[in-house]
Amino acid sequence: MLTSTVCAAVSAGGLGIALLTAYRKRFLAATRIAAFALIPIGLVMTGIIDWVTDLVFKPTVWAGFGVLALSALLFLVSRAAERRGSGGHDLPPAGGPDALTPGAPAIGAPAGRPEGRSKTKGRKGTGGEFDDIEAILKKHGI
Repeated sequence: MLTSTVCAAVSAGGLGIALLTAYRKRFLAATRIAAFALIPIGLVMTGIIDWVTDLVFKPTVWAGFGVLALSALLFLVSRAAERRGSGGHDLPPAGGPDALTPGAPAIGAPAGRPEGRSKTKGRKGTGGEFDDIEAILKKHGI
């Protein structure tokens, strides 16, 4: 009730200022002032002001915001702990415990070379991947 009265008074004062501005032949400014002056009374008429005052002045609403904030905080803490790797490992790692890491040699492959590469690959005259480059260099006399 009090908020409705205050909003009506603010709108009436704004419309009075708009009339004085229009009297001074500043119609564009008067139109803008009138537009701003009608906002408070429009909010009261739609019921938004009553909803906002109920929201602000009820302790249970603030308790609800507190519970939501606590929930968000717990979520953020759990995400941060998960990223650091110190969280409880709820899920097994992808691929299980026997999964190889990328670049690791396969079982039975020689220790010094990745799987599938021969000792002679890339050497002169062996049909390696550098034969084309060698041919170009020889063509130019290098």
